[in-house]
Amino acid sequence: MKYLSRKKAIILLADGTIFYGKAIGNEGTAFGEVCFNTGMTGYQEIFTDPSYYGQLMVATNAHIGNYGVTNDEVESDSIKIAGLICKNFSYNYSRVGADNSLETFFNDNDLFAISDVDTRALVSYIRDNGAMNAVISTRVDDIDGLKKELAAIPHMKGLELASKVSAKEPYYFGDENASFKIAALDLGIKKNILRNFAKRDAYIKVFPYNTSFEEMSMWNPDGYFLSNGPGDPEPLNEAQQLAKEIIIRDLPLFGICLGHQVIALANGVSTYKMHNGHRGINHPVKNLISGKGEITSQNHGFAINREQTEAHPDLEITHLHLNDNTVAGIAMKDKNCFSVQYHPEASPGPHDSSYLFDQFIANIKKNKHQTV
Repeated sequence: MKYLSRKKAIILLADGTIFYGKAIGNEGTAFGEVCFNTGMTGYQEIFTDPSYYGQLMVATNAHIGNYGVTNDEVESDSIKIAGLICKNFSYNYSRVGADNSLETFFNDNDLFAISDVDTRALVSYIRDNGAMNAVISTRVDDIDGLKKELAAIPHMKGLELASKVSAKEPYYFGDENASFKIAALDLGIKKNILRNFAKRDAYIKVFPYNTSFEEMSMWNPDGYFLSNGPGDPEPLNEAQQLAKEIIIRDLPLFGICLGHQVIALANGVSTYKMHNGHRGINHPVKNLISGKGEITSQNHGFAINREQTEAHPDLEITHLHLNDNTVAGIAMKDKNCFSVQYHPEASPGPHDSSYLFDQFIANIKKNKHQTV
């Protein structure tokens, strides 16, 4: 009977456009920036990725929920998306190793989601008109009220969100007897990043988003890492200052996604909000140093200015996104610092970019050898 009595729901975009669907669970309303992910698998990892905080996720795969959820396929301690929009939602699942249904997972995390949406038409509209704020709701007879509430939701441009998902207190990950110590700034860090460091014989101390260099350096780490995360990088003044302090001292520094943007800003390179951003697991990137191509996982709505990067005397572009030629990686010419715009830890089938973790460990080893 669940399938026959589901409540009607709408998607109301900031420009007034409306799409229709049905609530997956009970009544509800959720606000956020609407965006889409083109991945055919990995929905649980997407939903729990802190980089998606404050966003309404449109799944372009026609079927969501058909393989349920497992306890070890999460990237944080809870669902981070603001809401889900999909075509077909599977209340039943057929994966032998699943721990539960996606419906139960949503209910446990108090997430509002809608299905039976023409996601092809919605994604096509977003592609043409750009990412914008939206609301999903079962209040189908209160369009005017929803419009007023939606107008009060802040735009992603200029919005600082790292503080919403960062750890409140420092914590440790890995084996304390490991060969290397990495200080990680948590701007919205994914668990699989920590796993990749730990399996490379590193012990990680994760610090809150606004930690100073003085506090991080007291732990005497061998290298520093700036994580991924949500929102606009420009308001992250403490993180930019931290990056400057690390760079001045020529200490090993690695940044992913939001961390990459913070490193660019620390070098005086501006960032900008993209028309739609990159969100998927098959984005082509060219490594300009090796000449090799990589199939990458990406999730970002901001990018760094290519012209300013090319003109910067201390920076070189190491990676380019082959779909639109945006900057996908940079390195400092005379400093122990590099970063990428994509997610080498995601490994959505290809492991093309996992070498970046090895590169960071190699930089740490080289620096330790030089300072002995």
